[in-house]
Amino acid sequence: MKIINDAGGGVTHKQDVALAAALVHDVGHGMFSHAFEEVGSELKLKMAKHEHVSDILIRNGEIREAFKAELGSGFADDVAELISRRGPVDLYDAVVSSQFDADRLDYMQRDRLMTGVQNSGIDFTWLIDNLELGEVPVGSDDEQSGSVPTFVLGPKAFHAAETYVLSLFHLYPTVYFHKATRGAEKLFSTIILRMFRLVRDGLIAKTGVPANHPIVLFALDPENIERATALDDAVFWGSLPLLANAEDPLINRFADRLWNRRLLKCLDVYQHIAAHLGAKRGSSPDAVRDSKNRIERATVSVKEAIEDWLSTDRSDPPRLLIDSAVREPYKLFDESKGALNQISIRRKGSGIFDMAELSPVVAALEPFRLLRIYYSEDDKDALKFALKVIEENENKESDHVC
Repeated sequence: MKIINDAGGGVTHKQDVALAAALVHDVGHGMFSHAFEEVGSELKLKMAKHEHVSDILIRNGEIREAFKAELGSGFADDVAELISRRGPVDLYDAVVSSQFDADRLDYMQRDRLMTGVQNSGIDFTWLIDNLELGEVPVGSDDEQSGSVPTFVLGPKAFHAAETYVLSLFHLYPTVYFHKATRGAEKLFSTIILRMFRLVRDGLIAKTGVPANHPIVLFALDPENIERATALDDAVFWGSLPLLANAEDPLINRFADRLWNRRLLKCLDVYQHIAAHLGAKRGSSPDAVRDSKNRIERATVSVKEAIEDWLSTDRSDPPRLLIDSAVREPYKLFDESKGALNQISIRRKGSGIFDMAELSPVVAALEPFRLLRIYYSEDDKDALKFALKVIEENENKESDHVC
């Protein structure tokens, strides 16, 4: 797609900004992407947030200069502003960030290919061929405040759009939240958290890496953009032989596991509970709803019990690692960021509708939930404790059944 300069700041300028933003919005991702962001969230590191780093890199340095040479001095700022917005305000924003944006359409195809997953395919060509512009109302049902132009999929693309949402849902268990993927990420994030705490306590020698190592330098000065961008996957992988010989027991054991591909064993707590408390075949809607509530209560109770146990157990490294997450494959209109964030479908002869209004399958999709525990293959007592806690809470919820 050719970028067309439009000094007047009109439609073509917005097109240019949206195209540029779609290309560079992820430039600030650190090593191991979202796994590093989780570390940053716990340690309150702004430079671990890819949006924050992207903003700095776009507004300064070579990206700004490249934009300036072709599109003027303020273009980089416009791109950064679009990326920083929390929800789409027009259809150009929706290209960059919405439930049907360029990013998802790209990574869903790419990740499926690179991981060898045969399901989760989408008909990209058909979706794009049936993409139209339409007007959707804004405001509440009682008081419409007008309408906004947005992307709309024609009626022929309805099933392809449905498949798109279902494909994203299937990518969670098969790729993004696969137990091996998340198990490796848990080892990585736990190692980095320990490294940061040792560095901050003046115990760099215990980490196993030298004082001038990029991770150490970033831990010492986490507000420094140059030290943040010096971190990438290769930096961490290259440090594993050193980390595997660290004085700190957590770092050396977990680094050795990653280096030798000996991940911790996984106990899927949520699936274990669901198998025992799930509604039986032929259950009434009320029974199904009650079953879901019991599963959720039991899951929360198990997580809290294991966290309490870990807070009193002084083992180093910790004998259990907890992994929990919730992801929405499609957010309904009242849970989302407005009409521009939705997937809109034009129904022949009857107007434009939200995807979930037309698809009972999409409307019925529930969040993907997980609670897993990772443990060492030789720590039978820790596994026994976890199973005991699970069983106790399953029995407790079973007793509540009318």
